[in-house]
Amino acid sequence: MRTLLTTTAAALSILMTTGMAGTFFGFSAGVMPGLNAAGPRSAIEAMQGINQRIQNPLFLAAFMLAPLVAIVAGVLLLMADRKAAALLFFAAAAVYFVGAFVPTVAVNVPMNNDLDAVRIPSDPAAAARIWSDYSGRWTAWNTARAVFSAASVLLMSYGLYRWGQDG
Repeated sequence: MRTLLTTTAAALSILMTTGMAGTFFGFSAGVMPGLNAAGPRSAIEAMQGINQRIQNPLFLAAFMLAPLVAIVAGVLLLMADRKAAALLFFAAAAVYFVGAFVPTVAVNVPMNNDLDAVRIPSDPAAAARIWSDYSGRWTAWNTARAVFSAASVLLMSYGLYRWGQDG
């Protein structure tokens, strides 16, 4: 039974973290360049809509539970005397927390809230300034979230490998 729980926790943490890495990557590689090409007024309006809709139960569950489930997998692996694999899952949770969760809370969400409060100006130059101030910085931090999430997935994947090798 413990093996099933461990396998489930490991698989769920990898799936959720991979989903987050893909979401962050998709925004940096496609969504933001597309919005940049659309023009500032359209980009601001679209991003305001995205920011409101992304706050849904599926996204929030994956975003917030990914490191917690990785910790659960680590604890279960530790209880099964698979210390190397457990430490890799703990490291993955820490990497995700520091590189994806913290920047989201400290940078990206506050930037989203500021953009959501903007009344889109009719002056194209004013709209361009608002979007320019937002887009580059937001995308840079988002790309960091993608990289850290992917690193977390790699650590968990190596943890699975170690679990298989040690077992």
